[in-house]
Amino acid sequence: MNDSAPAGGRPTWAEIDLDALASNFRAVRARVGAGVRVMGVVKADAYGHGAEECARRLEAEGADWFGVATPEEGFALRRAGVSRPVLSFGGFWGGQADTCLALGVVPVIYRLDIAEALDAAARASGVVADVHVKVDTGMGRLGVRFDEAAGFAERLRGLTNVRVDGLMTHFAAADEPRRDCFTGDQLRRFREAVAAFRALGHAPTYEHMANSAATFAHTEAHGNMVRPGGVLYGLWRDVLPPLAGEPGLRPVMSLRSRITLLKRVHAGETLGYGCTYEAAREMTVAIVPVGYADGYARGLSNRGRVILRGRVAPVVGRISMDLTLVDVTDFEGVGVGERVTLLGADEGLLLPAEDLARTAGTLSYEITCGISARVPRRYV
Repeated sequence: MNDSAPAGGRPTWAEIDLDALASNFRAVRARVGAGVRVMGVVKADAYGHGAEECARRLEAEGADWFGVATPEEGFALRRAGVSRPVLSFGGFWGGQADTCLALGVVPVIYRLDIAEALDAAARASGVVADVHVKVDTGMGRLGVRFDEAAGFAERLRGLTNVRVDGLMTHFAAADEPRRDCFTGDQLRRFREAVAAFRALGHAPTYEHMANSAATFAHTEAHGNMVRPGGVLYGLWRDVLPPLAGEPGLRPVMSLRSRITLLKRVHAGETLGYGCTYEAAREMTVAIVPVGYADGYARGLSNRGRVILRGRVAPVVGRISMDLTLVDVTDFEGVGVGERVTLLGADEGLLLPAEDLARTAGTLSYEITCGISARVPRRYV
């Protein structure tokens, strides 16, 4: 492993293993088979991993599409040289239609006025714009209601410069086996909406429903394209339902820092804001320059763990905005500058994002998305 922190700055960094990303992509490809396309979801800066670098590697591995949350994220991919089709899940905002057309960012449509604005821009440019229509089959967020899909399809027939190239929906509980009946209802509603669009003359190339959970747990919902997100980044323990065996996914992100100060603490003394930790013995405490402003969640206070010298050491006291305290009393000869790993793999041990999330009371996605922009990413 390359042990160097970013040169000339604070020794806190996120290490992104692009080979692990590629391995996870290949695991998805093997899961769905050659007849199903794979859209790599790289929204939210690839769940905190760095969208441009991750998209370039996924494109080299054969990703068919990329999914982003906003047009701005799609435009950034184009500036980074990504050439595969890009789908903007959130559609577009006023004034962005021309840029979407120019840069080939395909919007998701769920309102007639959005479709009309794109139709007008496409007509002025002398082109036909592809769109994907989102059908709300039970999630209750963006999308045309499933029972209003036929009417929406009829109204789209009047737009001569918009072509429905895809239909999509999103599952609410594909990761919960006790909700499989609800997932089945969503699938049935989606298929009825697809039939309605086709009956009215639309001929979408793509039908896609499957998020990470459905990609692995609901083969009947693969359609002809899947949209894996978290699993690409090795996040699955709190995302996938129980499976027969592990899915063979590898964590992609590790968060690392270095000890910047060591100090003695006497029995009875307290540590950190709120004096929430009281030393029960003579201690050696390491101060590590990473905190909740970096995305190391405050909910890990007095409960988190780090990897040091191939062993686990506990976080003590409240995590501050910029600093975290670690009990290194039992690490004889520990020195300033030694590396600690707060998330991910190191020296044969693993602190998965799912474990941090469970401790902090959240989801693994929030852990990696929360690693802030002031933490430099190193790609290995």
